[in-house]
Amino acid sequence: MIKDYFPNIKGLIIDMDGVLWRDSEPLGDLQAIFDRIVDLDYKFILATNNPTRTVGEYQKKLAGFNVEIELDQIINSAQATGIYLQEHYPKGVKVFVVGEAGLKTTLESYGVDVCDGDETGIEAVVASLDTQLTYEKLKRASLLIQSGCEFIGTNADKTFPTPEGLIPGGGTVVGALEIASGQSAKILGKPEPYLYEMAMKRLALAPEETLAIGDRLETDIVGGQAAGIHTALVLTGASTFSEAQDFNPPPEIIAKNLSELILQ
Repeated sequence: MIKDYFPNIKGLIIDMDGVLWRDSEPLGDLQAIFDRIVDLDYKFILATNNPTRTVGEYQKKLAGFNVEIELDQIINSAQATGIYLQEHYPKGVKVFVVGEAGLKTTLESYGVDVCDGDETGIEAVVASLDTQLTYEKLKRASLLIQSGCEFIGTNADKTFPTPEGLIPGGGTVVGALEIASGQSAKILGKPEPYLYEMAMKRLALAPEETLAIGDRLETDIVGGQAAGIHTALVLTGASTFSEAQDFNPPPEIIAKNLSELILQ
């Protein structure tokens, strides 16, 4: 299907949640899909806004679906946040994190000192999806932001696709802190083009040679458009066909699922 639209595409940047799976439920025969991607001689990187797992944990999850890929074929907004902090602060910068263990582990791998919020010298607050969210965490984060700490959101996804339906995502936590602190977060995941630019650099491809595949219009598709690359929406996650039709500018391809996009 891709070659019918774009015969010159050489690489794919593929979202995960809502495209490859919903939680632990695979969306199609992932082994067959990735075997076909290899047969088509496409380079690819998996790029997700979800920072709750390390890239090693994502690699292990894919292996459970009989898909074997290298660590450098996976990037997420936790890595983008780690790189941002590494580039803008000295090693050992103190950061308060509202988020999951995977995010904290990733940030620590970039030389960040993840604090519990009571220490002095904290310079930034990073907010993300946190399934153990408490009022106390929100209070600490809000007070730190109001005191002058930089406010970073890993991503702005309001919801997260699961077999049960759409549940609150990282953007819900970021939004709560924006309301409480009166400050807007600097978002490092999609729809900002940073993840896509990181992926294209790893793929060594130009925007016109690259296709972004995602399930969410306001992040995956807008982010791809901002990065100047081609876009394809699959209807297995957050956005619907009618929403895609009304979107301006619309994704260049709309497919029922990843199988239809890759295998047909």
